[in-house]
Amino acid sequence: MIATPHWLASEAGAKVLRRGGNAIEALVAAGAALSVTYPHFCGLGGDAVWLVADETGNAQTFLGIGQAAAAIPHGDIALRGAASTLTTACLVDSWEKVLAYSADEWGGTERLPALLDDAIALADGGFEVSRSQAFWYEFRRNELSGWPGFTGLFRSGGAQHQPALARTLEAIARQGTREFYEGALARRIVNGLAEAGSPLSATDLAATRTDVAAPLQRAYRDTILLAPPPPTQGITTLGIMGVLDHLPMAAFPPDSPAYYHALVEAVKQAFLDRHAIADPRFAEDASKYLLDPARLAAKAAAIDPERALPWPQDYRHGDTALLAAVDANGRCASLLQSLYFDWGSGVVVGDTGLLWQNRGAAFSIDPANPNCVQPGKRPFYTLNPGLALKDGRPHLIYGTQGADGQPQTLSLLLSLLIDHGLDPAVALARPRFLLGRTFSDSRNSLKIEENIGIEVVSALAAMGHEISTIDALSPLGGQAGVIRIGEDGAIYGAHDPRSDGGAILL
Repeated sequence: MIATPHWLASEAGAKVLRRGGNAIEALVAAGAALSVTYPHFCGLGGDAVWLVADETGNAQTFLGIGQAAAAIPHGDIALRGAASTLTTACLVDSWEKVLAYSADEWGGTERLPALLDDAIALADGGFEVSRSQAFWYEFRRNELSGWPGFTGLFRSGGAQHQPALARTLEAIARQGTREFYEGALARRIVNGLAEAGSPLSATDLAATRTDVAAPLQRAYRDTILLAPPPPTQGITTLGIMGVLDHLPMAAFPPDSPAYYHALVEAVKQAFLDRHAIADPRFAEDASKYLLDPARLAAKAAAIDPERALPWPQDYRHGDTALLAAVDANGRCASLLQSLYFDWGSGVVVGDTGLLWQNRGAAFSIDPANPNCVQPGKRPFYTLNPGLALKDGRPHLIYGTQGADGQPQTLSLLLSLLIDHGLDPAVALARPRFLLGRTFSDSRNSLKIEENIGIEVVSALAAMGHEISTIDALSPLGGQAGVIRIGEDGAIYGAHDPRSDGGAILL
């Protein structure tokens, strides 16, 4: 099975699985296609975080996260435009690393040129603009004229063609992934960035490499949850679930105020620690401390079952795309690709067709902050794809779009799947919440989809939650995907009804 937020990307990956390819190979093909069909959320000018596991539960993470430029501009960090293009893009390099792992560990035989065929055809031949792209194009319409190279390339409806991106993909297919970082294509990228005013140099691009690391893990009920390590917020998702592990979530009806209150309060307890997450090459790795069982138990005990805790967190926004796959051998992969904000920096790089990310906007300029910007440093990272093992074997493959909303949505989904045994499609359609500010509401309120019902909304408000209702299946609720492998080997899965894709079972 493969699940992505766009049917054309799902089909690109399904082709690979049909011809005997493995889960990693399928997601390279699907991810490349999604970089074309979901340009507002991900692309070759962005990053990727992978979490993969074979049928025995042997797991690995690949952190395809670009690093900060060697020459950091002084002053505040811009949110958009060339001044926000402070980090390199590592998605393309991650393809090389995961395909090498696929060949060495899983016997994979697929080669990159064949895996990029569908993406190239889509960029050249065109495709119908998705609902999601149309929404975010219209949402940013008043800003677009200030984004270099953007006007005329992307649209809010009709057929979308990206011939320049097709030529870039062809160069990578022909010359290999390092063409993006050290070849003729790299020189065009650097020139385009320089023309826009970016501080990134040829040396910065050439230094970009994917890190390989063991995943973090924590037990939840009868499963072992896996998450990528810092600088990602995978530790936050595990922290929330560690708090929930001390609460009777299965005893709360999943449509009750008590259930949502427990979830929201567990999120708050874990988010209080999120400021400590940073690049462990530059700051202390807080993983062991933040996931200490006694610490999580104390956080659970601090939750008042009748009263909401104030929300003190700064808002981080960003958008991402989740792709998940399991192959015929039971090996699986969970992948998140991102440009950070919707449409990234808004900068189209020269004649390459690349839309560059603004992940550097996640840095702080406070020298006392563990996430303070430094040359060569990776920023705090919202991407955290997940896997869950049961009896030592892959059981759940999951992840979501949504920056701050990622661990919030994942905690809801994991509890619905594990505590209440819901089918993935049913869990994905359940009402979501999002704590904190959003693009359209600057209050630190609890946004909750209105189909939760007025009774639940009123009860949560009586507990002290400041409620803002949002539309059912709102784009603000994120786009998640789940694949579940049963004990009998049966596979169930779906992608979010808020997305433009779904799961294909082969």
